[in-house]
Amino acid sequence: MNRAALLLLVLGAFLRPALAADFQPVPLSLGSPAPDFQLPGVDDQTHSLKEYAAAKVLVVIFTCNHCPSAQYYEERIKALVTDYTPQGVAVVAIMPNDPKSVRLDELGYTDLGDTFPEMKFRARDRQFNFPYLYDGETESVAHAYGPVATPHVFIFDAARKLRYQGAFDDAERIKNVKQRYAREVIDALLAGREPAVTKTKIVGCSVKWAAKEESARAHVEILAAEPVTVQLADAERLKALRKNDSGKFRLINFWATWCAPCVAEFPEFVTINRMYRQRDFELITVALNDPDEQKQVLAFLQKRQSSGENLLFASENRDKLIDAFDPDWQGQIPYTILLSPDGKVLFRQFDRIDPLALKPVIVKALNEQKPW
Repeated sequence: MNRAALLLLVLGAFLRPALAADFQPVPLSLGSPAPDFQLPGVDDQTHSLKEYAAAKVLVVIFTCNHCPSAQYYEERIKALVTDYTPQGVAVVAIMPNDPKSVRLDELGYTDLGDTFPEMKFRARDRQFNFPYLYDGETESVAHAYGPVATPHVFIFDAARKLRYQGAFDDAERIKNVKQRYAREVIDALLAGREPAVTKTKIVGCSVKWAAKEESARAHVEILAAEPVTVQLADAERLKALRKNDSGKFRLINFWATWCAPCVAEFPEFVTINRMYRQRDFELITVALNDPDEQKQVLAFLQKRQSSGENLLFASENRDKLIDAFDPDWQGQIPYTILLSPDGKVLFRQFDRIDPLALKPVIVKALNEQKPW
C-alpha cells in the first residue's frame, strides 16, 4: 500500500467513528417501571423480568467482561448477592455490548472479550452467583434501560419502580470506597425509607453500541496497513533478547514456516500483541528458518499482518543461537516464553499455547506491575 492510500485509509477511519458517536443513551427516569426482558443466560436458560416478581428489591446491573472498571466490581457484586438474597433481593447482570464493536486495543486489560461463549467462561472462572445475561445480539434491553457505561446499576422497589440509577459505589478501588450507593439504597428500600441518594455519575467503559462496529472495522484496516519487517538475529541479539532490558513484559515465540503447529497458532500471537501492546508489553517472533529463506518468512509475516518485531536466525548453525538464548532449550518448536521486565520467566510452553491460559498470565503480570 502506497503512502497516499494509507493516509486516506487513516483519515477515513478517524472520520467514520464520528457517526457512531452520535448515539447517546438516555438512562431510565426515576419512577419508571422496569422494562421487560427475555434474555439468554450463561446457564443456557432464558430469563425474564417476571422471574423476579417475588423479589422485594430488584437490582439490574449492566456490566461486561472486557472493561477494567467492570472487573473491579465482580467480587463486590457476588458479595451483594450473598448478603442480600436471604433478605428477598434479586440481582441480575446484563451484558449490553455488541462484541463486534469492541476494538482489539480496548481489550488490553482483559483475557476475554464480550461474546456469549466468553461470558460463559468468565462466569465459570469467577464463580458468578448471579444470572449473567447476554444482550449483545440486539441490545434492545440496553436501549430500554439506557446504561451509559459498565457497570451501571438500576435498583427497583417491590412495585418495580426505579428508585436509583448510577454507580455501584463511589470508588473503583475498594480501599478508597467511602459511600456504598447500592447497599445504602437497598437498605433504605427494605426498611421502607426513601433512599438518600437516587442518582450518581457512572465512571467506566462506554457501552459498545452496534453503531460502533464501523469504528472497530476501521481500526482493523489500520492495523492491516502497518508495515511488516524481519531482521536477522545473531547470538548477541538472542542473548539480549533473553536478558530483556526493555522495561516491558516480553512475549517471545520461536517458530518456523515449516512447523505446522507454529503456523496454526501464529494468528493468536498477532491478536495478543494487538490487545496488549498499548501497555508495557511487546511481542517478538523468532523464526528458525535458514537465513536464505528470509523472503519466504517475510511473506508469511506480511500475510499474517505481524507488525511487531520479527527476527530470523542469522545462521544455519542453530545450536549456537539456541544456546545463546536458552542453553536448556533443546530446539523444539513452537516454543513460547513470557519474560518480566527484569528477565524473570513468567510463562514457558514447549508446544502450542492455549490462549485462554496465556492471556490471564499476561493480564495478571501487567496489573501487578502497574496497578489499574
